Amino acid sequence: MRPIRPLFSARRGRSPRRRTSPVLAAVGLATALALTATACGSDGDADASAEASSASAGDGKITIPDNIKDRLKEHGIDVDKWKNGEWKNWDRDDWLREANDYINPIIDDLWDPDRMREAEDPDRGVEENDLSGDQGVTDPEPAPVEAQAVPAGYHENVPEAGKVFFDSPEGTMVCSATVVQDPAHPGKSNLVWTAGHCVHAGAKGGWYRNIAFVPSYNDGAESAAELQGATKEEVAPYGVWWGDWAQTSDQWIERGGPTGGEGASYDFAVIHVTPEKGGDGKSLEETVGAALPVDFDAPAVSQVGDITATGYPAAAPFDGETMYRCTDEPGRLSIEKSNPTMYRIGCTMTGGSSGGGWVAAGPDGKPALVSNTSIGPVTAGWLAGPRLGSEAEGIYTAVSKKYATQ
Repeated sequence: MRPIRPLFSARRGRSPRRRTSPVLAAVGLATALALTATACGSDGDADASAEASSASAGDGKITIPDNIKDRLKEHGIDVDKWKNGEWKNWDRDDWLREANDYINPIIDDLWDPDRMREAEDPDRGVEENDLSGDQGVTDPEPAPVEAQAVPAGYHENVPEAGKVFFDSPEGTMVCSATVVQDPAHPGKSNLVWTAGHCVHAGAKGGWYRNIAFVPSYNDGAESAAELQGATKEEVAPYGVWWGDWAQTSDQWIERGGPTGGEGASYDFAVIHVTPEKGGDGKSLEETVGAALPVDFDAPAVSQVGDITATGYPAAAPFDGETMYRCTDEPGRLSIEKSNPTMYRIGCTMTGGSSGGGWVAAGPDGKPALVSNTSIGPVTAGWLAGPRLGSEAEGIYTAVSKKYATQ
């Protein structure tokens, strides 16, 4: 078995970490601040989240009441210092502690075109993945399927797709993601689906920082050279949307690792987003004009038919700036005996494609999200993604319900 890795991509020539699960609390919109804890947190922290809704917009900048600032400082977070660069402090103990308490305030213009374009190198190769837990149901490795470039005009061709940007101890990172429907807000979703390892580092880390989604990134399919000097409107034609809440599986948080590990079968996440500049009152779905339903029935390999995976691969021979996709009939990959098998397809996409949506015909015959890119071999050739069952549905439902009255 070749070495495998989670397929997100590091920028500035550095490498990434991993992925994970629970709950991400954040400061979002220009009008609200949220402090929250994971399921392991206290009721007092939940109260702080409710109190935070009293934050006022004022002149368009977030104004946080003194009592909320004090509560944040109890968790080692000074919002003013954070927005002025303190988020760059990745003290290990501090980062691990923040796996339970996380803040993601909007930092205007942090994600400028240069910063978004710096997806230069993929993550390092990692040790071989241990497949000793195989239940004897792993199908033969699929033949590589050459990734095909999505034609320019991504908004017309795959309007629900985009890129997730975030910061980790190793540097600036990029993943792929998909706008999905919100049952609490039909036609007005602000939900984005990606991999757990694109929001959380897993068992030995915490939440990543400055998580943001850019739909139809580089809509004109320009090359990296052509994007030199590009404006923000050119690379982010539908704006930058910050994650004011993110949630992943407990399994990813507790067992996820650099090569996926025992958490790979649960490597999925849902992010609730809000526009960086306040927007025009339209939701993400209204802004891009699309959102996919999610199929949680986890169809068996023999029943799912062809799957199309979409993403922004960044490792050579790709440059991370343009969107690609692969279509293949899936097989099964078993990582751990006690965990569900994963889907696996032939595909030559590389680092940066992690979190990208896997689409197949749903129960009604229309396109539906059935998985997301999770892991692949260092040498490329195939991708694997989790089957979406009750755990994934629980995360999706929880994030939807959290914003049901907003």
